[in-house]
Amino acid sequence: MLVARTPYDKAGGQGIGDGLRDAGVVTVVQDTRGRFASQGVDCLFQCDGEDGFDTLAWVAAQPWCNGRVVTWGGSALGIVQYMAAVHAPPALDAMWVEVATPTVYQHAFFQNGAFRQSMMEGWLAGQHSDFFLDTLAEHPLDDGTWDSVQTADRYDQVIVPGVHYGGWYDIFNQGTIDAFVGYQHHGGPGAKGKQTLVMGPWTHALNTTQAGELTYPSNAAGVPGGTDTMLVTWLAHYLGFELSSAAVDAIPTVQYYVMGDVKDPSAPGNTWRSADDWPIPAAPVRMHLHPGGMLDESCPTVNDARTSYLYDPAFPSPTKGGANLLIPAGPVDQTIVENRSDVIVFSSAVLTKPMEITGRIRASLWVETDAVDTDINVRLTDVYPDGRSMLVLDGVQRLGYRNGSGSLEPVPIGQPIPVTVDLWSTSIILAAGHKLRVSITSSNAPRFWPNPNDGSTYRNTKSPTKANVSILHDQQHPSYVELPDPNRPDTDITVCDPHDAGAEASTDGSVTHDAPHAEDGAIETGVDASVDAPLLEDALDTKEGGSSSAATAEGDGGCGCRTKTGSSATPWLALAWLFLSVVNMRKYSRKHVFRQANPHVQS
Repeated sequence: MLVARTPYDKAGGQGIGDGLRDAGVVTVVQDTRGRFASQGVDCLFQCDGEDGFDTLAWVAAQPWCNGRVVTWGGSALGIVQYMAAVHAPPALDAMWVEVATPTVYQHAFFQNGAFRQSMMEGWLAGQHSDFFLDTLAEHPLDDGTWDSVQTADRYDQVIVPGVHYGGWYDIFNQGTIDAFVGYQHHGGPGAKGKQTLVMGPWTHALNTTQAGELTYPSNAAGVPGGTDTMLVTWLAHYLGFELSSAAVDAIPTVQYYVMGDVKDPSAPGNTWRSADDWPIPAAPVRMHLHPGGMLDESCPTVNDARTSYLYDPAFPSPTKGGANLLIPAGPVDQTIVENRSDVIVFSSAVLTKPMEITGRIRASLWVETDAVDTDINVRLTDVYPDGRSMLVLDGVQRLGYRNGSGSLEPVPIGQPIPVTVDLWSTSIILAAGHKLRVSITSSNAPRFWPNPNDGSTYRNTKSPTKANVSILHDQQHPSYVELPDPNRPDTDITVCDPHDAGAEASTDGSVTHDAPHAEDGAIETGVDASVDAPLLEDALDTKEGGSSSAATAEGDGGCGCRTKTGSSATPWLALAWLFLSVVNMRKYSRKHVFRQANPHVQS
């Protein structure tokens, strides 16, 4: 049985159900609480943990369920799976999640303290649930209100295998990786060591070759061997077709696309790789900021060096691409942004050999400002020989949240403070002849709500004011961006602060650093009205042998569906129908993404 829970109208899943029925699989598509045919009030994922648990208990108790239950879906349909998984529903066998996150407050609402304005305002308005903006405005801090949608502290309660399928330019890039790492390394029995990760060169629209202003080769349209084939193999196993588990075991634990120069077919990159785990071993190479807008591995050699700008919240720096939902997304040329007076830019020399970056990117900066609060936005770009500065990643850190999202702390005016900006993760090879570039400013609107610099929060602005911001980059205050390079040993890096833990001084005054491989994917730090039958709280006391007490070996409940002894159709015919069904599922997923990106268009 396949179960999908959606806020986008279950009627859209009819084609999936028809196809899977012919394959001998029951499909249940449910409207989430307060949506379409379901009663109640939309809870914006806060009730989907318990609701998902109850739904799975109900379907497992039906006479047409053979006890094999998987969940499937992406984005909102994936988030509800993550919310339910930490409740350890005994009816669940496996989950396939696309472009979603297990930590909704941090990744969807307030990313490091910055409100994701375009995405949340637009998406909630499209769902006619913009009343929830009042709740977000009333609770901008991680004050306990959002505990039910922050599941990273409950990974050990997950007990099933899962596929986590996402994109480097997706709105939930890091959420997909966090879920894989969390479940793979900290999951409970049945989950730990049984997760699969796929990361492609995609925005929120998966399995395409077009991302932003770049077109990748045809191999970017899916994993090697085909995404549909992978999904069919996975479904055939976990839905109980008479197949060996060897086919599922043969799927690589991690498959990721290494991006490269899309104009030069001889350039490295634009290929798929596989790995046994994530993150892969890599040296945390530090590219330091230098006077004159230079970016280099060497340590700063001057004193009292800084680059400054004036940020006016009335005229914020515009969003150009990135991890967006309702506005243009993906790799977009940033030169128009970089030419602004409120954006400071640091570029490397022209690369004489390829430079790979695979893993999580962080910028460690020394910041000084005359405002009680502001944001620090960092963009990482790949500068092509023709001058285009193509976005790879961007990140944000609200300074008032620099010590965590549980409190908003004023910035000490006129004092340098260390700030870390998390840009999330990527995999790319910058070809010889390209440059690496980092740009820094205090806004990226409307992707993020422009910080008014007065210490106030979303919808509670008091007295917006301009902010003078300086990024220090001298011997006493080395600022840098850390880039994982898997082609270098982790001892081959330059650390300019001799007080860094694990650092050993070298003869030139810099230090080398033996950096351990951290699990750098992990986060630091109602009922459908169309279901008439009551929920059976005692539907499943145990799940022995993967079968429900409601299923029998002799019958299928009269629906012509599957029993625990296998498919009612012959295996080859069932698999053929299953493959056709997967094609319909992919079409449904694309339509769902269109609905998200165009919430006011009827489709």
